[in-house]
Amino acid sequence: MRREEYQAFFKEGVQTLKTEGRYRVFAALERQTGKHPRALWHRPDGNVREVISWCSNDYLGMSQHRAVLDAAKSTLDAEGAGAGGTRNIAGCNHFHVELEAELADLHGKEAALLMTSGYVANEAALGAVGGMLPNAIMLSDELNHASMIAGVRASRAEKQIFRHNDIAHLEELLQAIDPARPKIIAFESVYSMDGDIAPIAEICDLADKYGALTYLDEVHAVGMYGPRGGGVAERDEVMDRVDLIEGTLAKAFGVVGGYVAGTDAAIDFIRSNASSFIFTTAPAPALAAAALTAVRHLKQSGQERAAQQRQAALLKEKVAAANLPQLPSVSHIVPIHVGDAATCKQASDMLLEDFGIYVQPINYPTVPRGTERLRFTPGPMHDDRMIEELVTALQHVWTTLNLPRELN
Repeated sequence: MRREEYQAFFKEGVQTLKTEGRYRVFAALERQTGKHPRALWHRPDGNVREVISWCSNDYLGMSQHRAVLDAAKSTLDAEGAGAGGTRNIAGCNHFHVELEAELADLHGKEAALLMTSGYVANEAALGAVGGMLPNAIMLSDELNHASMIAGVRASRAEKQIFRHNDIAHLEELLQAIDPARPKIIAFESVYSMDGDIAPIAEICDLADKYGALTYLDEVHAVGMYGPRGGGVAERDEVMDRVDLIEGTLAKAFGVVGGYVAGTDAAIDFIRSNASSFIFTTAPAPALAAAALTAVRHLKQSGQERAAQQRQAALLKEKVAAANLPQLPSVSHIVPIHVGDAATCKQASDMLLEDFGIYVQPINYPTVPRGTERLRFTPGPMHDDRMIEELVTALQHVWTTLNLPRELN
């Protein structure tokens, strides 16, 4: 191909996304300490407007907690901006080690391994474990996150997909596998696009019955559920039954990074074999110190979790009363069905332009075609008035665009 043909291919691909209404537009937001969920939107025309963010994964506002900020600032001044290398070559900082110990304790595990993101943690851990267990087979929930899918693919192990949260289908697959063959069941606790929760205990029952390893992604649950924020597995008192727990520091904990927790042997194995961990520069000390502070705070404080759950319940109640097509959710996530990519983008644009409400459209491939939606993540700092104003704006948008009120 000639050089211009490559460029034509790229342009055509982008145009296809625009035609389908799936082209992603990033809103340039300027977050303001102490004002979350308010932010300044830098419009493409150069003007600036205050908006309220309704789709942030900073679920509890911990990114702006004073103790977290102080930890980051003092460490930045004391130790500089970067880690200086990979964990193996000059980049292993004492805050990394302290944070790993704190995370292991959070999940009742012997050890934990810190990585640069939750995506990397899933790809690294699943890739290493699935790829090096002889003749392993991976059983993956059909709605698993892209990072888990990447990890399964990276392992090059055989994979089977079980229907979402379908225990009977999972058992059917397990029954057909050689009992002596290594098996890894990979699933999430809170599924972030639908807001539903996996039957962790039942999956662990099957793992015990058929000799499988369990790998649980708790990224949308750590900090949010359980007496100390250990996630749904802690809330349901089944942490000890899960072999490997993966989490993030970028959502409820408000910073950035990911991790895996498990036995000493399993974590040492991942540490020693996962190339995306071995060959990646370590997280900055200031970020590790901030995350350590956030984890410690949420272990002993349930105030943020309780306030968040209250506001999520209130929003669900108001959305239902307004006869908006709310998808069933038993978690803190509130998805509202639209069903068409272009219309979903139009609704999102109208909320932003007319009401100063920022929520991104969720389209394919994040969710299946025909299930496009707006996904709201109310937090403890979204007050009752904000919720009332949001629901009023949604009613206006649904009426103006003649959107369906019933779920298909």
